[in-house]
Amino acid sequence: MSKKNIFDLDPERLGTTDEFGHRVYMYPEDVKGVWKDRRKFFYWFLILIYLVLPWFNINNKPAIQIDIFHREFTFLGWTLHGIEPILFFFLVASGLFFIAFITSLLGRVWCGWACPQTVFIQTIFWKIDELIEGKPKARRELEAAPWSFNKAWRRMAKWALFIIVSSHIAHTFIGYIVGPRNLLMITVHHPAENWGLFLATLILTAIFLLDFGWFREQFCIIACPYGRIQSVFLDENSLVVAYDQKRGEPRFGTVEKGSEGDCINCYHCVKVCPTGIDIRRGTQLECIHCTQCIDACDSIMEKLHKPKGLIRYASENELEGNKHKVLTPRSVIYASIGVLFISAFAFFLNKSTSINMVFIRSRTPFTLSSEGKILNNFQLKLSHQGDSGPQVEFRVKQENLRNDIELITPSHPTVLKEAEHKVVFFIRFTPEVLKKTNGKITIEAFDNTTGEVLSEKEVSLVGPLSE
Repeated sequence: MSKKNIFDLDPERLGTTDEFGHRVYMYPEDVKGVWKDRRKFFYWFLILIYLVLPWFNINNKPAIQIDIFHREFTFLGWTLHGIEPILFFFLVASGLFFIAFITSLLGRVWCGWACPQTVFIQTIFWKIDELIEGKPKARRELEAAPWSFNKAWRRMAKWALFIIVSSHIAHTFIGYIVGPRNLLMITVHHPAENWGLFLATLILTAIFLLDFGWFREQFCIIACPYGRIQSVFLDENSLVVAYDQKRGEPRFGTVEKGSEGDCINCYHCVKVCPTGIDIRRGTQLECIHCTQCIDACDSIMEKLHKPKGLIRYASENELEGNKHKVLTPRSVIYASIGVLFISAFAFFLNKSTSINMVFIRSRTPFTLSSEGKILNNFQLKLSHQGDSGPQVEFRVKQENLRNDIELITPSHPTVLKEAEHKVVFFIRFTPEVLKKTNGKITIEAFDNTTGEVLSEKEVSLVGPLSE
């Protein structure tokens, strides 16, 4: 038996599949409203940040660059070199708990407002669909129509534009790694000169093309893990895009006239949904909180001269008539753990930004000078964060030994211009030093201009066996 309305979804399966399990393509209708205007502004803000920010140079480096080849991360003029695994762990962990905290408060707001999947598809790819193939109804008719010249050229033109946009997004992504200005120079060279970058860009272009152009809502429904774990973060006080059943039910046409709720069963909320759900069935895994249904329902309520908000941001407690709590034990726990990881990240980052010294002994353990002193030869590796380091000098920490020990380096002071600096380092001392110290001394590196001790390292001295 045929359905009365094509938007009356089957309760036993997803709206994106038919009774045989085949995919049903989504053609969400356009909607106007306050929430769309807010999202449109925010989407373009994010796109401009993504596409434009790397082109700005600060201290002769891109504003943001993740140079995996040289293990450098640059952010607004500040560069980290060779980030330690523990820093990466704390950064990822704090990000996960931050997302958990935001989700516990505002539901799946990331998906609807900031996820690149949603931002690029709704802002760019949907516009290309409409430009080439027309409104949703025309696109559905074109999809059902047999192949013809009209269908062929429209599909070819649409996918040609998809390829151009996907290629640009992929090039920008690669630009975050090698720097967009460097990438611009690389693109005029023959691909054989940079096969790795060339293939990476092609692969990314193909991924963005298939995802944004074809896979679309299937990624949110099938592939994205966030949709499946969001239920762990939500509780009865989390704000979600929700349908007010107390106000809306019973729907128009289901009971005697005069006793219906505010919902007139127009299916406008279903028509505009990019993932093909009926929000009136409650919170669902497929809902990305894009607020399309809010604007759609509000426009109908306005025409009917009824209050807006039949579909709105609301918590379960609020819909049940109970008091809505902004902070709950769950959200406080998420926030506390997130702050703990961020604090740990800041602590270890502060430690990593100090100068690190590594003394590597030469193959010849020691030599004896003509005046009877012992000479130990090292290669000293100095590493630090940032683009330019201080002017460093070295001294023995134990003041009572400074007259007996001489530290020799090629330059005074040693200027750290690079993230990693190698210095030939000699320690010349009298034989009595070995007896006084048992062969252990501490070397301090201090800033030549401020006198601040930047790092210290214990060094083992060797010499001839005493008689």
